[in-house]
Amino acid sequence: MKAALNSFKKKLAQLGRSMLVPVTAMPVAGILSRIASPDMLDIPLLKSAGDIVFGNMDILFALGAVVAFAKAKDKVSPMVASLLSILVLKSTLAALDETISMGIFAGIIVGCFTAWIFNHSKDWKTPKIFDFFTGEKFVITLAPIATVGLGYVLSFIWPPIQMVLDGFAIGIAKLGAVGVFIFGFLNRLLIPVGLHHVFNSYIYFNLGSYTQADGTVVTGEMTRFLAGDPTAGLFLSMFFVVMMFGLPGAALAMYKCAKKRKSEVKGLMTSSAITSFVTGITEPLEFSFMFVAPQLYFVHALYTGLAGAVCYLLGIRIGFSSGGNIIDLVLNWGLGSNVILIIPVGIAFFALYYFTFRFLIVKYNLKTLGREDDFIDSEEITEEEKNATLSNKNYAYIAKKIVENLGGAANIENIGHCMTRLRVETKDASLMNLEKIKQMGVKGVITLSDTSVQIIIGSEVQQVMAEIEQII
Repeated sequence: MKAALNSFKKKLAQLGRSMLVPVTAMPVAGILSRIASPDMLDIPLLKSAGDIVFGNMDILFALGAVVAFAKAKDKVSPMVASLLSILVLKSTLAALDETISMGIFAGIIVGCFTAWIFNHSKDWKTPKIFDFFTGEKFVITLAPIATVGLGYVLSFIWPPIQMVLDGFAIGIAKLGAVGVFIFGFLNRLLIPVGLHHVFNSYIYFNLGSYTQADGTVVTGEMTRFLAGDPTAGLFLSMFFVVMMFGLPGAALAMYKCAKKRKSEVKGLMTSSAITSFVTGITEPLEFSFMFVAPQLYFVHALYTGLAGAVCYLLGIRIGFSSGGNIIDLVLNWGLGSNVILIIPVGIAFFALYYFTFRFLIVKYNLKTLGREDDFIDSEEITEEEKNATLSNKNYAYIAKKIVENLGGAANIENIGHCMTRLRVETKDASLMNLEKIKQMGVKGVITLSDTSVQIIIGSEVQQVMAEIEQII
């Protein structure tokens, strides 16, 4: 049981690492997209540059997942295979059923699937005539072909799920405040599996109808509100509370709870909070804790539903064209009702998010950004090792000693890195000397299992990794 838990913990940590790729790309892209919109600067070229990131989130997640799970020093081949495979999956699903929408979940599935194929096929032996295609390059041929079959299977699995959600959305629209709560809760909860768009579509584009002065009939909360329907917007007001106030409160809590790398965490949390407030794009913040601390994400989903119920009961009615952001709030203020109440409700939810997140992070020691184990000092540090600290930039010596104390290059099965950590899988735990590694001046060593460790280096991890690659 303990081994299974350790394995799950390791896989979850790897999945969390895969989120770094899309999260890093999102804040600037979101701001570019919003400020270049027609109702602002109206610069189509700039807007398309921002939109291209969000239009290809599945590709980014596919690349992130394959980098996290592929066991190789050089991950170019699995990355190319993953890119081809996600394109094949999208094409296959479109050919079989163009109504299927899997979102980022498609990317995560393909990335993991490609990594699995790579890990099992890289050592296969084939006839000499096929030598060029085998080895680590074999996955580039195998994965796209196998993904056709994967797409065929998913084309049967996904449509029933979409149909159930669509019918459910129609039902909850009739439940008043309870229905709004359920909608808000599931709107967030379904993001990881990419089904929130399916769930949203009925509410946004089909719920209710409104006849304009010229006789045109429009349907859906978003379109009816923008057309001037005085009854529309009750299902949308919650997003202003969460995106402009709640999530920035969560960002502040995660920054305050960071044990180290405070400036780095501050930069990411600040840019993500601004992105949420200004553009209504929440993915940079949500993906920073969605997989590393799913408890927080569940609370976030609950609070989104709660915000919806509160806004409904207070009669707050306001809609948006791009998201629950400050720009849409200002532009659509005159079309709504009781919009001023967004501010006090938002302040209350800022506090609710902040104190809840801070309590849960500290209480359960959740591994949000910047919460690594403290540096473990040693009395046995030699003079030579003292001079080999990261601040002295002696990366070659540090890399050499790390490899030695991991049992040598032959004992390293897989090694990679994220923003601050070396992530290592070894073959024989008995050959490792973690105490010696701690004496190298690293920031800490985290043991995930007998053979899986994370060595906390800090912002210079790329330089150390480059030296390690020269050794192994």
